[in-house]
Amino acid sequence: MRPFTHSNAGTVKEACKLLAKYDGRAVLNAGGTDFLGTLKGENLFDYPEAVVNIKTIAGLDKIMESKGTLRIGALTKLSAIVNSPLLNERYPAFAEAARTVATPQIRNAATIGGNLCQDVRCWYYRYPRHIGGPIQCARKGKGPCLAVKGDNRYHAVMGAKKCFAVCPSDTAVALAALDGQISIVGKEGERKIAVTEFFNPLGNNLGRGEMVTGVEVPSVVDQSKQTFLKFTLRKPVDFAIVSVATVITVKGGACTDARIALGAVAAGPIRASKAEKMLVGRPVDEKAAADAAEAALAGAKPLSMNAYKIEIAKTLVKRAILQGQERPGSV
Repeated sequence: MRPFTHSNAGTVKEACKLLAKYDGRAVLNAGGTDFLGTLKGENLFDYPEAVVNIKTIAGLDKIMESKGTLRIGALTKLSAIVNSPLLNERYPAFAEAARTVATPQIRNAATIGGNLCQDVRCWYYRYPRHIGGPIQCARKGKGPCLAVKGDNRYHAVMGAKKCFAVCPSDTAVALAALDGQISIVGKEGERKIAVTEFFNPLGNNLGRGEMVTGVEVPSVVDQSKQTFLKFTLRKPVDFAIVSVATVITVKGGACTDARIALGAVAAGPIRASKAEKMLVGRPVDEKAAADAAEAALAGAKPLSMNAYKIEIAKTLVKRAILQGQERPGSV
């Protein structure tokens, strides 16, 4: 590791001031489960001049529901989300998404803010220095996306532009299905952005000097049924090949509201709006679930080696819709 300046931020305002001071040459650190490995591996070109520790900021590790809104601070550990009675009872898709992240040891250190802001896992982007890296690519600002003509087994099949790396966050997928928003603070004050709009093809939409302070989710409808499913090769350690979160409300035998989010198929979690519309007004049965699954992947454009992800995604969408109806309500 190379030398850098280390600062402990006591407040959000102080952390943002330090970020602004270094003008893009400083990074935040909370759980460090991704960041510290990146520093040691030196697989990216830009090494930080300063590291700002935000674990010292009080009050950003709370889980609260009041006045129709669930609020979770950015420093909340994933293990706290997994073990929260409130989240398991009323927001089970979110709790399950956190439960699928890595191992208990990592969940005890990793935070929700870090899980949302973590960098992509593309092997070209992270090509290690000790075996010849780092190498240039579109995400680093120069050259094409090397996955397009290379090994793209785990890359995007929907909506990719410039870079085909996929968002690795599991919690983002569940939050997208729950209509979640991300709270951001910077020198211009506080703003909120939908989880689905937080990500872009080359990273996320945080501005310089900004940091994530938490997430907000509108309270769920009593009759809603929630499911989160994730397909991996090695369950304890792998990132998703495909993940799906659903929030389905049924009244009088027919679907009145449907929210379906897909993960690991694009630069960020995406809502399958066509599939959602297809379910509304219909009984949630095998045929409706199969039709929704087809609609959810209708616009997919696979690369040379990842068309298999489309069939997995269809299967997960159908399975999530039907499994949700077999479970008791979320409250």
